[in-house]
Amino acid sequence: MAENEDKHVEEVDLEIDPVNTEDIEHDASEAEDSQAPVDDHMVAVRERINELAAKAKTDEGLTEEETKERADLRQEFLENFRKSFRSQIEMLQVYDDDGNEVTPEKVRQIQRDKGLRDD
Repeated sequence: MAENEDKHVEEVDLEIDPVNTEDIEHDASEAEDSQAPVDDHMVAVRERINELAAKAKTDEGLTEEETKERADLRQEFLENFRKSFRSQIEMLQVYDDDGNEVTPEKVRQIQRDKGLRDD
């Protein structure tokens, strides 16, 4: 026990700059041929969310401005995640063990509406 009493915890001043969206924001039309610009932006958003989460756990906590920024970034991240997940599901085709397509009708209809399916 005496060993633990001698340990010293050093406080670290965490200074986190907000994400400069001018450097990473891309128009959706730029991502037509490549998903990279949108992916780069979302990586930056996720990193900033993680930075703010780490700072929130410190004694300093988050400022009111940082709390709002975190909420906005979380909302943007979730919207992008849902959009991406929906797109993946809509492109899905399901087959049983016999090779028969068993894609749910709701998904088939969405694919028809988007011109991805002829039947």
